Amino acid sequence: MFNHSHKPEDELQYIKVCSIKDIQSGERLFFTVGEESLVLLNIDNKFFALADKCSHDDGPLGDGQVDNCEIICPRHGAKFQLSTGKATKMPAIIDIPAFPVKIVNDQILVGFPKEN
Repeated sequence: MFNHSHKPEDELQYIKVCSIKDIQSGERLFFTVGEESLVLLNIDNKFFALADKCSHDDGPLGDGQVDNCEIICPRHGAKFQLSTGKATKMPAIIDIPAFPVKIVNDQILVGFPKEN
């Protein structure tokens, strides 16, 4: 399962991505952890972190339009829920990774599964 946002806290490690001042409402920030490209979105001051890769064609997703809590692939129109990464519109049928986001002392932290 790719939706890491519901994993128990003890199974996650959080990485500081930026300050809340660095990403205003309606903006997005691209970042990399290891070999994974991700996008952090601020939608009405609610933060979402997703893999920056469409599961349909492995192309970048983060520049897609956001509509009704979904991000739309800019190439083929596939849609994914921001909170879970669930694929909701063809041609994508496979979910993308979604990660929990929390704010601590005005810093945005994104949670990743702990390495065993």
